[in-house]
Amino acid sequence: MRTVRGWFRDTTGGLPVAFWYLWAGTLINRLGSFVLVFLAIYLTQERGFSASQAGLVIGLWGVGGAVGTTVGGTLADRWGRRPTLLTAHLGAATMMLALGFAEELWAVALGALLLGTFAEAARPAFGAMMIDVVPEKDRLRAFSLNYWAINLGFACAAVLAGLAAEAGYLLLFVVDATTTVITALIIFVKVRETRQAPAAARHKGAGAPAGALRTILTDRVFLGFVVLNLFSALVFLQHISMLPIAMGEDGLSPATYGSVIALNGVLIVAGQLFVPRLIKGRSRSHVLALASVVMGVGFGLTAFADAAWLYGLTVLIWTVGEMLNSPSNATLIAELSPGELRGRYQGVFSLSWQVAGAVAPVLGGLVREQAGNTQLWLGCAAIGALMAVAHLVSGPARERRAVALRGATGVVVPVVAVQPPAPEAAEAAATGPAEPVVPARDAARPADPRREAESTGAR
Repeated sequence: MRTVRGWFRDTTGGLPVAFWYLWAGTLINRLGSFVLVFLAIYLTQERGFSASQAGLVIGLWGVGGAVGTTVGGTLADRWGRRPTLLTAHLGAATMMLALGFAEELWAVALGALLLGTFAEAARPAFGAMMIDVVPEKDRLRAFSLNYWAINLGFACAAVLAGLAAEAGYLLLFVVDATTTVITALIIFVKVRETRQAPAAARHKGAGAPAGALRTILTDRVFLGFVVLNLFSALVFLQHISMLPIAMGEDGLSPATYGSVIALNGVLIVAGQLFVPRLIKGRSRSHVLALASVVMGVGFGLTAFADAAWLYGLTVLIWTVGEMLNSPSNATLIAELSPGELRGRYQGVFSLSWQVAGAVAPVLGGLVREQAGNTQLWLGCAAIGALMAVAHLVSGPARERRAVALRGATGVVVPVVAVQPPAPEAAEAAATGPAEPVVPARDAARPADPRREAESTGAR
C-alpha cells in the first residue's frame, strides 16, 4: 500500500494548480468527443455517402484544422492563450450543432471545414499554456497525465457514442457541443493569461519577435521532426476513417466498433501513468523507432482481421506504440521550441496532424478502392518500418539542437552518461534523458509550483 501511495504521489504530486484546470478541461471535453469517432459511420450509413465522399468530408475537417492550427498558433503568441482558447471552443460548439443539422453534401463538407478550423485552433494555445505553467522537471509527468485524461475520456466516449448512435446520431453532435461549451465556461471562470512576451517585444507592443516565420522555416531539425510526425499521423488516423468502414464491411455494427476502439483508451488509462518511469533515461530516438515499428505492426495486422476480437487485438498492439510515442513527442517539442515562439512552434507541429487529417482519409479511401483493403493496411506497416529507420538516423541531430537551445538560455546542464538498456529491456525502450528546455525568462525566474495561472483546453 505504501508503494502504491508513493507511486501515486510521485506521479501526481507537486504539479501547479493551473495544470489541473487544464487536465479537468481536457477530460470534460474528451468525455463528449463523440462526433469524430463516428463521423465515417455517420456519413456512410446515415447520410448514404460513399467511402470516397466520407473521406473527402473528413479530409476537409483536416484542411480546416490546418488553417486553425496556423491561425491559432499566431493568436496564442500575439493575442494570448486564454482568448484564443475561449474563442476556439465557442466557435467549435456552434459549428458542431450546425454540422449535425446539415444534410446536403456541400453543407456537411462546409460544416466539417469550419468545425475543424475552430476545434483545432485551440491546440497550439493549449500546448503553449501547458509548457507555460508546468516547470521543466515535471513536464514528462504532466504530458503523460494529460494524455491519460484524453484517453480516459475517449474510452468512455467511444462506448457511450455507440449507444447514443442507436438512439439517433443528432444526439452525438448535441452532447459534443455541450461538453465543448462547458470547457469554454471553465476557461472564462477559472483561467488567467499565461503568455508573457519577451522584454523587447513588450516595449514594442508586439507578441512575438519579428521574423518568427523565417526562424521556423529555417529550422531544419524541427521541420524534419514535423515531417516524421506527419507520416506517423497518416498511419495512425486510419483508425478514424478506414477502420470503421472495414469493420462495417465485415458485418460489424457501429456499437461493436465503439467497443473495439474503446480498447485503445482503456489500455492507455490502465498503463499510461507507468510510461514515464519506464521511459526515463532511455534513448529518445530508440523509443520513437520502437513506437513506429509497433504501430506499424498493429495496423498491418488489420489486413487479416475479420472478427471483433481480431480487430480488438490489432488495436491493443498499435496502442502500445502510441503510448510510447506520445510523451516522447510532447517533451521533444517542448525542448525544440524557443520560449517566445511556443505558440507558433506548437501550431506548426499541430499542422502536421491537420495535414494528415486532410490527407489520410482521402488517401486511405483511394487505396482501398483501387488496390484493396489488404494493401492499405500492409502499406501502413511498411511506413512504420521506414519511420523507425528515420528516427534512428535523425535522433542525434535533434538531441544536439535541444542541448544548443538549453545553452542559449544560460542553463548549465551537466553531462551524464546514459547506460544503454539491457537486452531484456530493449522492447521497452523509451524517451530521452534530456529535460525540456527552459526559455530565457523562465531560467531567470525560479519556477513556482504553486502558480495560480489557471487554464484549460482540448485535444
